[in-house]
Amino acid sequence: MFLHRYVTVSLRLSHFEVMARLPVDFKMKAKLALIVIVLYSSTSFTKGNLDTEYMVGTGIGDVTGPAADVNMMGYANPSQVTGGIHLRIFSRAFIIAHKSNPSQRAVFVSVDCGMQGQGVTRQVLKNLATKFGKLYTEQNVAISGTHTHSTPAGFLQYVLYDVTSLGFVKETFDALVDGITVSIIKADKNIQPANIYINEGHLYNASINRSPSAYEANPNEERSLYETNVDTLMTVLKFTDASGTPFAMLNWFAVHGTSMNNTNHLISGDNKGYASYLVEQLFNDGQRPGKGSFVAAFAQSHLGDVSPNTRGAKCIDTGLPCERNSSTCDGKNEKCIAFGPGKDMFESTKIIGERQYEKAMKITLASCFNILLSSVVYTILPFTYIEDFNFTLYFVYPQGKTCKPAMGYSFAAGTTDGPGAFDFTQGTTSTNPFWRAVTSLIKKPSKELVECQAPKPILLATGETHFPYDWSPGIVDTMILRVGQLVIVPIPGEFTTMSGRRLRNVITKTMTSKDTGKLFVVIAGLSNTYSDYIATYEEYQVQRYEAASTIYGPHTLQAYLNQYEKLATHLKKGSKLPKGPTPEDLSSKQVSFLPPVVYDDVPPFEKFGEVIKDVKKSYKSGDTEPVTATFRSGNPRNNLRTDKTFLSVEKKDEVSGSFNEVYNDADWCTRFIWDRTDTLLGYSEATVWWDIPEDTYPGTYRLRHYGEHKSLIGGVQSYEGVSSDFKVM
Repeated sequence: MFLHRYVTVSLRLSHFEVMARLPVDFKMKAKLALIVIVLYSSTSFTKGNLDTEYMVGTGIGDVTGPAADVNMMGYANPSQVTGGIHLRIFSRAFIIAHKSNPSQRAVFVSVDCGMQGQGVTRQVLKNLATKFGKLYTEQNVAISGTHTHSTPAGFLQYVLYDVTSLGFVKETFDALVDGITVSIIKADKNIQPANIYINEGHLYNASINRSPSAYEANPNEERSLYETNVDTLMTVLKFTDASGTPFAMLNWFAVHGTSMNNTNHLISGDNKGYASYLVEQLFNDGQRPGKGSFVAAFAQSHLGDVSPNTRGAKCIDTGLPCERNSSTCDGKNEKCIAFGPGKDMFESTKIIGERQYEKAMKITLASCFNILLSSVVYTILPFTYIEDFNFTLYFVYPQGKTCKPAMGYSFAAGTTDGPGAFDFTQGTTSTNPFWRAVTSLIKKPSKELVECQAPKPILLATGETHFPYDWSPGIVDTMILRVGQLVIVPIPGEFTTMSGRRLRNVITKTMTSKDTGKLFVVIAGLSNTYSDYIATYEEYQVQRYEAASTIYGPHTLQAYLNQYEKLATHLKKGSKLPKGPTPEDLSSKQVSFLPPVVYDDVPPFEKFGEVIKDVKKSYKSGDTEPVTATFRSGNPRNNLRTDKTFLSVEKKDEVSGSFNEVYNDADWCTRFIWDRTDTLLGYSEATVWWDIPEDTYPGTYRLRHYGEHKSLIGGVQSYEGVSSDFKVM
């Protein structure tokens, strides 16, 4: 089944005065300064009290979660567990309401996480209901994940998605729920008269198609309509207050959060998280990340086959291109890996993040924008999505049906961003006797399911497996939010490039009339529910990873097109749709096999926070060598330190002699690295890492580590450790 809803919001827009604070990165300063000079030379801005018709609120909340022991969501690699922080991750909320009727409003939330799940959405709405009553409900709240693959797992509440995390992880779930709730509450508190601007542009050097052979299975005449095999469109909203001062940005661009690869153990917002960091640091002058008033979200779109690893897939042993259709090297998928533009995953994350940031700033600073006029309405529709559901298909297929969920063999092969294990390869359309036997041990797929899912060879019959509870969702959310000529389409999964284009075309065709003018239709990926991938019918026949993960069968996309056309038709007419069945609440059925933190300890005659590897006496700004200090530590799961930090870089005030924090674990230039050195004895170490920025002021600095340790009888206690002072010259 589907659970479906749509929301409409309209806004009147006008020009604003740009605030031109530059980021700390030296090279980025020069680039952005040039952009500002060029745009100011050709653009006039108005200032003063402007007419506003709408109320807008924005808010940010920390969702970082457990920085130790928990499997990361995305690559499904059991060995990839959290062991520190690269970037703190955040929820960014945007509330849009009528100025004359503030109770009529809509909410869009972009979260630095793998995807959004029904359980998280449900609990967030429950939390909001206790404070706001019926103001925020499933009818007017859309929550979207950025799809970073470097955040804690265990929050989706369906068996398939929580296997590698050893089941449900309450710490992850609570961190997401609490942070999202906080961001919406802050946004509600910060509502003010506002104008909103919309613009779009193309970003060509931040993505490639990781399954080009599947994309090429789409009709030639359809492919000829597009310049590239990835969607390069970026759509940007900028929010200004009544004086014309900007206070927020929201944009959508399709690219996977896989610049950080499956060897990474540090929590990170990946390329989109870094792009948000850059914009927020630009406008929140002097504020620590997550603390400033300016909110910038780089939201996700139809990224299914879109990779940030722009150098493409190579055989790691020979350097030669991988076999194109199967993404293998000598028949093995493990050796075929795609690489980003940088020398390592950190630099690749930085480059792809900067490219999104620079494009968004160019679009934001441009002078050509559109005024959006409409009204706020919303409704909700549940939709049956089972194997015997029949519907009208688009393109050349007259009739079709969806299937109960199932995963194909190529799902286990992984992608060139993160290869799988065993002997699976992409493009597999036949079964294997050994894996067929393994599949039967879990649940042998029924004859009906095999026929319905063909040509997909079924590895996991998730729709027919219900022990200890459901393995895949049977009801998903679909939704449309309209902001004047902007139409936001939250989708419950990962649409491939062509799937997203078809959906956008259907929405545009259905909703366009002589009165609408140009519509800006954006696909908001991984929203409200996660139901894997949505490939086109033609791509499904090729059975690469995205098709093998299209769980409802070959006509999955066609069913979505049918459903969204229905929603768009009702939205255009202003008619409401009836509420139907809601997804089952699985919270009481969750199981977890993740061991708790039992205790922490240190070697004899040592103490928590003690420095075991100190800094050098001096460094130079811009050095490639990082400043590091290692401390005796406790497990970071003892206290997630939400809205706080596990580390600080401190600079000495030469007048007062006191030290003040200049960076913490939410900053790009720092890393918090945790390692369990002896499981039996409970020993662990924490390394504080600082890459000195090029424009760092000379002076005296030191590193500090904050943490908590757990004893067998004394509970959890806080500690701190401080390195020796060192000079930066």
